[in-house]
Amino acid sequence: MPELISSASNPLVKQIRALRQKKGREQTGLFLVEGIHHVGEAAEAGWEIETLVHAPDLLTSDFGLRLVADLSRRGVRAAALTGGLFASVAEKDNPQGLLALVRQRTCQLDNLQPANFKFGAAVVSPQDPGNVGTILRTLDAVGGDALFLLDPLTGAGPQRTGAGGGVDPYHPSSVRASMGTIFWKPVVETSFDEFVKWAKKHGFRLVGSSAHATMDYCNLQPFDDAQGKPVNLPTVLLLGSEQKGLTAEQIAACDVTVSLPMRGRASSLNLAVAAGILLYALADGFKEELN
Repeated sequence: MPELISSASNPLVKQIRALRQKKGREQTGLFLVEGIHHVGEAAEAGWEIETLVHAPDLLTSDFGLRLVADLSRRGVRAAALTGGLFASVAEKDNPQGLLALVRQRTCQLDNLQPANFKFGAAVVSPQDPGNVGTILRTLDAVGGDALFLLDPLTGAGPQRTGAGGGVDPYHPSSVRASMGTIFWKPVVETSFDEFVKWAKKHGFRLVGSSAHATMDYCNLQPFDDAQGKPVNLPTVLLLGSEQKGLTAEQIAACDVTVSLPMRGRASSLNLAVAAGILLYALADGFKEELN
């Protein structure tokens, strides 16, 4: 059994607190995964768990206890915290007594091509980490392949660039909202310009979403091939940020732009809700490929 840590000044406890902040995640390349289900998904997907942290007097799940024992036997560093100290570093109320420090992964645009990527979503500068995690979860539910987080700044590279690129996918709220799907679906961070170049190079259809579009999303049809027959091209749904939506220049890069009809007093939908409706609508055209 590892020594029971009870001091808030312990270096590991300080590191856990630091990983709640973007700076801490960027400096270490680590992020926090909290909860039995989420840690189990990280382990099953083969992500590198640097440190496993549990509270013996809070962790009562048989699955959770087996997970600690199995990962410890496989050489993963394990640490135990008192229940009160664990609760002070946990993000959730009534914590389950298990969290992990996990190594981040980087996916590049060139890793995705039509051979292994048919359908996905891209968001320009999202600001709400919960929306990012929820979109990733929905993307997994419809059988999509990857999520792109785009920085609108011209020439911005794959590194996170602050407010321009929006939140990072390893924010604790994003990880939690993804319900473990972040460990199974690639997330690519890049600039809008590089994304469009990649999409055009590989023949992807870009379907934008805008309140100003004249086409109702229900009327979206598959593209036709040279013989005029419907064909399901590899497709990416492109969404703007919560506050600004897509700019005129970003809409111009799309092959088609659709809108969601607003029949009540509300003028817009939550970004993740809108993404869910559109992803399910687009996935209808990929039933054979996704099944």
